[in-house]
Amino acid sequence: MAEEHVEFRVITPKVQQALLAQQTRLRDRARLLISCPDRPGIVAAVSQFLYQQGANIVQSDQHSTDPSSGLFFMRIEFELPNLGAHWDELTGRFAEVARTFQMTWRFNRAHVPKRMAVFVSKEEHCLLELLWQWQSGDLYADLVMVVSNHPDAGATVAPLGIPFYHIPVTPETKKDAEAKQLALLASHKVDLVVLARYMQILSGDFVRQYPNRIINIHHSFLPAFIGRNPYARAYQRGVKLIGATAHYVTEDLDEGPIIEQDVQRVDHRDEVEDLKRIGRQIERTVLVRAVKWHLEDRILTYNNRTIVFR
Repeated sequence: MAEEHVEFRVITPKVQQALLAQQTRLRDRARLLISCPDRPGIVAAVSQFLYQQGANIVQSDQHSTDPSSGLFFMRIEFELPNLGAHWDELTGRFAEVARTFQMTWRFNRAHVPKRMAVFVSKEEHCLLELLWQWQSGDLYADLVMVVSNHPDAGATVAPLGIPFYHIPVTPETKKDAEAKQLALLASHKVDLVVLARYMQILSGDFVRQYPNRIINIHHSFLPAFIGRNPYARAYQRGVKLIGATAHYVTEDLDEGPIIEQDVQRVDHRDEVEDLKRIGRQIERTVLVRAVKWHLEDRILTYNNRTIVFR
């Protein structure tokens, strides 16, 4: 049975209050995510199952890549009084429905916050936006640590009671540094890693430990200007739109499934520094959206693409 109460780390009373209010509101709420071959009757079968268990569906979204031969994706959010007492029975009984439709599926208790770690380098604008949204209760997560290859962000997170780990990274120490990082993530049972302008390329060994659980913000509207210094290259190209892309990290640099993107118009008057200034605002909002959707179980992936039920 899923735990009925989740202990957050020692943090400021204001943050604690916001998170506990969310936890109480979500106590009897759960989410069901499904992917399977498309065929008639899926929605009816799932809805009927939940009705028979006494659940009330509060949100339902679905998408088919091709109704005749494609894949079907579904996200249902529902409430069931005294959910914890029914959890094992609920999930066990649904397995029979899932077998009938060849589903890949999972139930998640909404009140159980995902344990999140944020990686950052020197630029803190994305980290600051994540912290602000988290403190206000708009990002429902247990923020268990901030990790950086520079010491700068330590003073930012210390007043919030968030553990900060400074792990320098050089070409010679990269392997050992990643081993320390992975050990920290494992010891804190981290569910999601957010790269908030963490200016290091993670190794394939690292990425494979967290498939579709590492979100990066790239300061470019991918697939344009992959890699480093995209604003300088965008300026040289004379672009009229700049943007940012949040995506899941894969072993292929900046080519993982895209979660969210946004753009803003620029013109010939804007220098490289102007593009960077405008881009910072886009980056912080795009990253927060992607993280929020992941925390709320709104994302399904297939074929290096995402289905995002907003």
